[in-house]
Amino acid sequence: MAAATHPSAPFTGNLVSKPSASDLLRSSRNGVSGIPLRALGKAQIGARRRDLTVSAKLRKVKKRENPWPADPDPNVRGGILSHLSPFKPLKEKPKPVTLDFEKPLMDLQKKIIDVQRMANETGLDFSDQIISLENKYQQALKDLYTHLTPIQRVNIARHPNRPTFLDHVFNITEKFVELHGDRAGYDDPAVVTGLGTINGKCYMFMGHQKGRNTKENIQRNFGMPTPHGYRKAMRMMYYADHHNIPIVTFIDTPGAYADLKSEELGQGEAIAHNLRTMFGLKVPVISIVIGEGGSGGALAIGCANKLLMLENAVFYVASPEACAAILWKSAKAAPKAAEKLKITATELCKLQIADGVIPEPLGGAHADPHWTSQQIKASILNAMDELDKMDTPDLLKHRNLKFRKIGGFQEGIPIDPIKKVNMKKKDLQPGKTPVEELRNEVEKLKQQIQKAKESSDAKKPESGLKELIAKLKSEVDYEYTAAVKALGFEDKIATVREEFAKDKSATGNTALKEKMDKLTEEFNQTLPAAANYSRLKKKLDMLREISRVEKLSRKGSKEIELQQEINKRFKELTERPDIKQKLEALEIEKQTSGMSESVKEKILSLKDEIQLEFSGVLESMGLQVNAPELAVAKEKLDKFNSKIKASVEHIASSSELKNKIELLKSEVAKAGKTPSSESKAKIEALEQEIKTSLAGAVNFPPLQEEFEQLKVEISEAIQSSGGTNGSMLEDAKYDSAPKVETHV
Repeated sequence: MAAATHPSAPFTGNLVSKPSASDLLRSSRNGVSGIPLRALGKAQIGARRRDLTVSAKLRKVKKRENPWPADPDPNVRGGILSHLSPFKPLKEKPKPVTLDFEKPLMDLQKKIIDVQRMANETGLDFSDQIISLENKYQQALKDLYTHLTPIQRVNIARHPNRPTFLDHVFNITEKFVELHGDRAGYDDPAVVTGLGTINGKCYMFMGHQKGRNTKENIQRNFGMPTPHGYRKAMRMMYYADHHNIPIVTFIDTPGAYADLKSEELGQGEAIAHNLRTMFGLKVPVISIVIGEGGSGGALAIGCANKLLMLENAVFYVASPEACAAILWKSAKAAPKAAEKLKITATELCKLQIADGVIPEPLGGAHADPHWTSQQIKASILNAMDELDKMDTPDLLKHRNLKFRKIGGFQEGIPIDPIKKVNMKKKDLQPGKTPVEELRNEVEKLKQQIQKAKESSDAKKPESGLKELIAKLKSEVDYEYTAAVKALGFEDKIATVREEFAKDKSATGNTALKEKMDKLTEEFNQTLPAAANYSRLKKKLDMLREISRVEKLSRKGSKEIELQQEINKRFKELTERPDIKQKLEALEIEKQTSGMSESVKEKILSLKDEIQLEFSGVLESMGLQVNAPELAVAKEKLDKFNSKIKASVEHIASSSELKNKIELLKSEVAKAGKTPSSESKAKIEALEQEIKTSLAGAVNFPPLQEEFEQLKVEISEAIQSSGGTNGSMLEDAKYDSAPKVETHV
């Protein structure tokens, strides 16, 4: 009997316009045929209720734009494709942050602002004072940033306003598009990767990304990656290696994120996998430390052919604070730890861990981020020019040898004696005091002596002084004996002593004395090679220092009492109401108007007044006082020298003299190393003209008159002071035809 067939259920709607072959399979179990299976899943009761209608609407999706648009907006800052990254310019400028060691600079900056405000309010011209303060600020900034300590560089590397990885990328690339995800379900925002072009060449960029404010730092996890971030970086490394794209990595992290979940997800395995992968990449790899590079979290993207560092960047296996907490049991020892760790760019270049230092502007990279980025760009191009010349085997070998040579040594080379001594275990002999303990005793005794000077009631530590001197002498004798044994002079000295003992007339034996002198000289020459020479030198210095203190204390307390009396009288004079009022008024005027000429004159006038009164006080105490005219004469002499210098500079800056100097330069260049007689004559004539012009500045009649008058004043001042400072006349020389050298 034939099976009964049922008509197909009526389905309406736009479920699928063209069902696939698998969807057109028919089911005979429920008598429904010709219906897509996905429709059956949604409407299982369709066969029972014939009036049921199932409909579905497709979600409207915005048409995706090509990531490389045909008509890019040229006004977009940071590259025409910067809008493809979630990294956007901040709406508000970051607040300026002043580090502790920069506070003196802020004081100068505040003075400049105060003087500018005063000039705007009063309408007076303070341009000279402003220029002077600005010059002082620039000089102080230069002095500070050319002598930074390691811990100060650490603080600059951690500066909140320091430019981040994406800041640099958008400054150095023409196009940049960010690539996301590790293909394992998560996109770690602490590691950013993407493709970008420099001078038309494509590079794979990847780096740690810190935030620029608190909100971004929380979002970026303060630049500390999870395993997903390192796996994302590894995926991009494989991608770049497959497509032969050079890799540039930027390192700026305090370390990998060390929480429980990261460890469960294989943080260590992810870092180790990255290390292994980077050593096998067949494309050039350049790493740049732009901030701080901490431990394995930095090294996971830092196994490169070239490791470059910004001038104020740091690269370490443990932070200075962590190292100090381990070794010195206190994070306060971080400055000492930073110095011992050798973590700065210059020190790492000396150790051949880093391959180059990228300069930063004065004030750090945050002072001029764009300029810093251009320096990074130039360094990348220079390094890539060198690496592009290598073929694949040479590139892999270069990367391998770079890390193999770190911490390497060579057998057969003798060890430096100083290092050898430091490698040996140092056992202190019984009864001998370490150098640090002796230094503490000396400082403690000096403080007691100082208190005794300041207070007449304090007991003078004379007995303690003698005991310490005896102890130091014993320590020095012991160190000398140890040095004699170490250098092999023990037998020689014993032989000479025996000769002295046998010969009773040794005091008159010239040959024996010469032998002893020769032995002493030989010992002194070889003494620095002794293992304990540094301890001996320190103990000798302490003995000399404490001996000088002892000699001064033996002179009695008359000098101390006299000094205390002088200090007391001077304090009474400066605290007198009239003098104190003048000093306060002068200080207020100095703060408001700066060091103008009128303020300087008032200061000198008040100084002379105080000196004159105080000299009378000292004479009443029976002390002889030199006349203050010498200081005034010296100041006048300095001013006169400044006038001469200004006059010469004015003549030298004139257009006529400049033309002569340029002509002289061209003649010297034409003449070469072997000038002809005609060229020599021409050059000599030009030199003579230049010298004559400069001499005219010095032969100015008013200057000559001022010099003669100044000479008379200096002579009178010297006579009034007893003629003890005649050397001032040697400084007051006025040559009517000075020797002028032209450097061409």
